[in-house]
Amino acid sequence: MRTPPAQTPVNARPGLATPLQYLKGIGPKRAELLARKGLVTVADALWFVPLRHEDRTRFTPLAALREGHAETASGVVVAVSPPPRGRPGAPGVVTLRDDSGFGNVVFFRGAWITRVFARGQRLVVHGRAGRYKGAPVVQHPDWEIVEAGDDERVHTGRFVPVYSTTEGLGQRLLRSLMWRIVDSFAGEVVEILPDAMRARHRLGGLSQATRDFHFPAGEEARDAARRRLVFDEFLLLQLGFAILRSRVARTRGLVMDPPGELVARLRASLPWSLTGAQERVWGEIRHDMASAAPMHRLLQGDVGSGKTVIAALAALTAIEAGYQAAVMAPTEILAEQHAMTFRQLLSPLGVPVTLLTSSVSSRERAQRRAALASGDIRCAVGTHALVQEGVEFERLGLAIVDEQHRFGVEQRARLKALGGEPDVLVMTATPIPRTLALTLHGDLDVSVLDELPPGRTPVTTRARTEARRSGVYDFIRREVGAGRQAYVVYPLVEESEALDLKAATDMARHLAGDVFPELTVGLLHGRLKYDEKEAIMRRFKAGEIRILVSTTVIEVGIDVPNASVMLIEHAERFGLAQLHQLRGRVGRGPWRSYGILMTGTRLSEDAQRRIDAMVSTTDGFRIAEADLQIRGPGDFFGTRQSGLPEFRVADLLRDAVVLEEARREAQAIVARDAELRDPAHRGLRHQLVQRWRGKLALASVG
Repeated sequence: MRTPPAQTPVNARPGLATPLQYLKGIGPKRAELLARKGLVTVADALWFVPLRHEDRTRFTPLAALREGHAETASGVVVAVSPPPRGRPGAPGVVTLRDDSGFGNVVFFRGAWITRVFARGQRLVVHGRAGRYKGAPVVQHPDWEIVEAGDDERVHTGRFVPVYSTTEGLGQRLLRSLMWRIVDSFAGEVVEILPDAMRARHRLGGLSQATRDFHFPAGEEARDAARRRLVFDEFLLLQLGFAILRSRVARTRGLVMDPPGELVARLRASLPWSLTGAQERVWGEIRHDMASAAPMHRLLQGDVGSGKTVIAALAALTAIEAGYQAAVMAPTEILAEQHAMTFRQLLSPLGVPVTLLTSSVSSRERAQRRAALASGDIRCAVGTHALVQEGVEFERLGLAIVDEQHRFGVEQRARLKALGGEPDVLVMTATPIPRTLALTLHGDLDVSVLDELPPGRTPVTTRARTEARRSGVYDFIRREVGAGRQAYVVYPLVEESEALDLKAATDMARHLAGDVFPELTVGLLHGRLKYDEKEAIMRRFKAGEIRILVSTTVIEVGIDVPNASVMLIEHAERFGLAQLHQLRGRVGRGPWRSYGILMTGTRLSEDAQRRIDAMVSTTDGFRIAEADLQIRGPGDFFGTRQSGLPEFRVADLLRDAVVLEEARREAQAIVARDAELRDPAHRGLRHQLVQRWRGKLALASVG
């Protein structure tokens, strides 16, 4: 994967803008290889941070080298033995001597060694140690010839950086280039933090941190440098969010405070009462909508906690106040499910709901766009098609964005821009620990639905392999015989030779004809037309279909209280969040419910960890934390797609304390200097523009 180019540091002296190809030892060909890593200028190279450092400061005597271990050793060259004549690809051997005895250093394809090494040189090597005919051997190591009085080692005898490499640009060459660049230019990096702030947080200077994060003198210097760079990354992110929140607070929004007749009618029609958590969250949203400042709120709730009803109450409030509401989902399937649910809730109240996705015919789409523009349609549900050119709202008052972590921040901003200053409600069923929510949703107020509706029962989850399939089928037959219903979920619609997965279409046929011939088996997948999907779900909800075979089309938004079994085939192929969502389709009635994870017998380590997490807990927050640990924050949040600045150094799990420090500092700065116009913040302002360039119009700051 190509590494994104870094931004030029604030107030950078001209040397940092120098193209790398003009530096000694690089030239056009190597510059082309470096460009593949996103390294074009000196500044890019300075912010090309190492993947890790290896401690090569501890020397092992040659006689004590441990077989199979990476070791650092030093000795005097006593012999240089190239490969036999006519075999240039064979290994070459350099023999070293130290106070403990002798050892051999083996270089594969070693014809070159006679041009580089000579008897009497002192050589430091680092590599995997072994034994050959009883003698110690170091195989194809990093090496360095040490001159008398030489204390500037690059590859050995120090904390050595390990970089991400590319073909034609090996670790040794890249490290040598980085040594020269850091040595020549790190001193030109200009400080961006005020002295008082650095003193408060015990942070070193940026120039020294840049130098030390590449080539630290030791572990303490490396850790101090890392902390400084992490703080800078978090501060710039949180400054961006703080400025956004400040601008929202200073913006005149829409005041939507109708009598609440539509809300009262919807609540009266529900077969249940809102939970205490729903009442609390609805009060927060209702207060936001009635205020003059635009609402920017995140609604976070586990699977089945009742987010959709809250969203419907908010939509009705906007509609009764004379505005329109738009609901944006990341996929067509989810948009269709939301449209189905919103129609069930709103249509009896005389509020029509329209669906706008790319699969709607162009003629129908044009008619629906016209109805939105004229105001004839008050509630629209759709995908990113809602923010495409040609979509206009007569009076958009509320934008609801579902599963925000799968959306782009910029897409959310584009939806918001359609209506001037509409209220924004972001929903997610992916529980996020507080510090991580501050990173992904730092510009939003947060509401949490932390209570499941009455009647929701914990789902018992078990993992099963193919050997126990007949027993699983017998169990499903017993549950259906007791009056319940079951889901059987497959990852694909049609047979894939590449993945060798059972396809939902084939297995629905097999289950109906061979396994459960006495039962009605239905099939639901994403390639069916919307009306066909709706008809199948109506039959399943009515109990006509006893077993529903499906792809992940039923991942979100389906509510059939009578369903008590969720059988997930090839469960190892699904992500944790998806497995948790699928399991959440059962346990919605008063009966005990079950999740059954069918897997292969040989699972990868990560797949086994996912299955173990699902079996051990139904708590969405614990599931999310396990997912974060397995996948890492970047993949979990999809920050590359979200529009947020990427982190080069910071780790959201490891550095949560620093994130909190940076957030408080950012809020204090913006409270005093909302647009960073104070000369003391000039460096931060410049770097902020670079970091957020093109994102949420923050590049206009200052």
